[in-house]
Amino acid sequence: MKRALLLALAWACLILGLAGVAIPVLPTTPLLLAATFCFAKSSPRMHAWIVGSRLYRLYVKPFKDAGGMPVRAKVRALALTYVVMGISAYLVQKPVVWAILACCAVLMAYIILVRIPTVDGARAKSARVESAE
Repeated sequence: MKRALLLALAWACLILGLAGVAIPVLPTTPLLLAATFCFAKSSPRMHAWIVGSRLYRLYVKPFKDAGGMPVRAKVRALALTYVVMGISAYLVQKPVVWAILACCAVLMAYIILVRIPTVDGARAKSARVESAE
């Protein structure tokens, strides 16, 4: 039973993480980290698959190896998120949506600026290079 729940949670995190590649509000790296953890606890075959995937090497491995994000990546992530949220707010023009987007914007800023460690750009770059090999 526990294995089946972990496997279901892993797939849900993976699907949301894949959506997060295109939707800036969804945090790709934490969702892929959660999927990797759940696969490790439930299915060695799926864990080996996800760790060997291009998505893992692009998003999770550099973050995991460097221990955080460089300032430039944080600024880029927030800028992209805020641009997409701004477009959404402009197109929808409903105060409820604006309130939800504002809450998401504050939460994203808190997560990216406070909760995710800032690392030196060179350290992150070397982690990226090592993961490409």
